[in-house]
Amino acid sequence: MKKRIVFTLLTTVICSTNLLAQRSNPAYDAELQQWIGKRIAYLKSTDGWLNLAGLLWLQPGNNSFGSSKQNKVVFPGHFPFSQAGELMWTDAQVSLQLKPGVTATVNGKGFTQGIVFDAKLGLSSVVKMGDWQFSIIQRGEKTGIRLRQLNHPAVTAFLGTDRFATDTTYKVEATLIKPAIPKTIAISNVLGQTNEQPLAGTLLFTLHGQSYSLQALTEGDELFILFADATNGESTYGAGRFLYAPMPDANGKTALDFNKAINPPCAFTPFATCPLPPKQNQLAIAIEAGEKDYGHH
Repeated sequence: MKKRIVFTLLTTVICSTNLLAQRSNPAYDAELQQWIGKRIAYLKSTDGWLNLAGLLWLQPGNNSFGSSKQNKVVFPGHFPFSQAGELMWTDAQVSLQLKPGVTATVNGKGFTQGIVFDAKLGLSSVVKMGDWQFSIIQRGEKTGIRLRQLNHPAVTAFLGTDRFATDTTYKVEATLIKPAIPKTIAISNVLGQTNEQPLAGTLLFTLHGQSYSLQALTEGDELFILFADATNGESTYGAGRFLYAPMPDANGKTALDFNKAINPPCAFTPFATCPLPPKQNQLAIAIEAGEKDYGHH
């Protein structure tokens, strides 16, 4: 009887040790820490999500802007100019006219007036005024100002997000099945808008012995996956998370590493227009890997 108990305990220890070895790999841990460092650096960068100070929608025609409430577009009260100028929105184009005495650069060059956005020509300029800058964005029929405060307190305060413990069992091989003919997928955003985007394909994979699938988009030279799971609203952001994966090889194989699942921009700021996971990407399981929730947006 004692030998059986010892054997059982020894088997349990060996299994636990093998599981820990599977879930912890020094080389992988080092690579993941480097990836996390780059992620934090991006969020704190000029183009990151922590310095956003406003998302202000334009009306057709002239839009006066500045910190004064007399403007059509009211910037935060600590913006340095009460009346900075006017933005003219006509069709797919936005032009800027600055008030006398207001200094600014556009794409790093001195500027007084001119076109700063043209959707048809693919023109999108960065307007900088001291520690503030903005650019024009379009979301469906809406055109607005994405305003940044480069010395935003949230940038200094940010030290990273809470994360699940690294678990290499959440790094799995996947096969991308491309559609026989081009297809689109309906993607909605937090503004309630829905648009059709090209479908890169369906990723088939096995996780913890069960088969799953996720539909993927293409973003740059990577696959982009919007997914939801059973952790949302509990330990992770309520609307779901993002995951990027390498483009598949000649055999359609790629890797899904859920340790690199990230919060959408809306977890960091109320001034983002995040896309939402489609219904077919809502997993019934809990993906206890990657970033946990951040903030209360």
